[in-house]
Amino acid sequence: MILLREARARDLDAFERLGQIPGMLNLSGDRDQISLRLERAEKSFRGKISKKANRKYIFVAEDLETKKVVGTSLIAPQHGTPESPHFYFEVGSEQRFSQTIGTGFIHGTLELKFNTDGPTEIGGLAVDLASRNHPARVGRQISFVRFLFAGIHRTFFKNQVLAELLPPLNKKGQSPLWEAVGRRFTNMDYLEADLLCSKNKEFILSLFPSEKIYTTFLPAEARNAIGKVGKDTEPVFHMLKKIGFRYAHHVDPFDGGPHLIADFDQIAPIQGIRKISLDLKTFDTAGPIVASGLICPQPAARNPQEFRAIHVDLVGSDSSGYRIHALQGGASDLSQVKDQLGLSHGSTVCFMPYYSAS
Repeated sequence: MILLREARARDLDAFERLGQIPGMLNLSGDRDQISLRLERAEKSFRGKISKKANRKYIFVAEDLETKKVVGTSLIAPQHGTPESPHFYFEVGSEQRFSQTIGTGFIHGTLELKFNTDGPTEIGGLAVDLASRNHPARVGRQISFVRFLFAGIHRTFFKNQVLAELLPPLNKKGQSPLWEAVGRRFTNMDYLEADLLCSKNKEFILSLFPSEKIYTTFLPAEARNAIGKVGKDTEPVFHMLKKIGFRYAHHVDPFDGGPHLIADFDQIAPIQGIRKISLDLKTFDTAGPIVASGLICPQPAARNPQEFRAIHVDLVGSDSSGYRIHALQGGASDLSQVKDQLGLSHGSTVCFMPYYSAS
């Protein structure tokens, strides 16, 4: 069984390990940097950071059998402030035609833009390589837990949600767009620039071209990476589109990865969140599964500063489809759910289906 919970300072070693996964640049850094991120996360969950833009809620997936952290994700209430803008390339096109020679072209363009009152952002998704084919579908659980938390704490977040996805990398593990544009204007390698960006973004506005970049002049490898996702990111891309995200025609100015955007209240799993009561005495493994998703105690039921959630398959319902009489699974699983979430007969929990909003 996988427990989804808030990240703690004790998870430092696990985050160091997850940061070694190829492409997980947002998790990399030395122990002091990682420790500061975890400290910020703890303070965010504890309500000790008053400014919305300074909070970050980081989650982990813990295998209860091995006591090992096997995945992580995060949600940031606001990405983009006057002090630290949200930068992106707007992807467009420009049509040119000559009457004289009867020839025209449509040129792709990139134009640097920024937002100082940015949206909520989901990110930081990583799953231990050995757990990616786990029957519990760890990736789905740790990805969706962000929507459950956001849905029951609606006032913490903005009206739009952003997801920045990783693009395909070349055989050397480099970003083709960065090598064609970023390096030429900053004289830095990608990792160096990414690290600096987490501390100070001034160099982006000062050094990047302020006029349109015509993609015609970029190498084919760089052009073909714009707005595309890498093979490992394709499942996430399709999942996000399925639940209400859409391509914003914006890409990361460093690597060209696509930005997906969704209206907070139109995200299908968030629409589907319901409070349900559990009649654990009528536990029956033979009943038909009516929904799969995540449950957590409603904030008033436990310490509202502690967040825990677990995947369940639900069986048996009344006409509303949300009064559930049993948790699907073995008796030992039921016992773990009750113990980990502090549930008892008649407990009310928040349930979020993965996809359906009905």
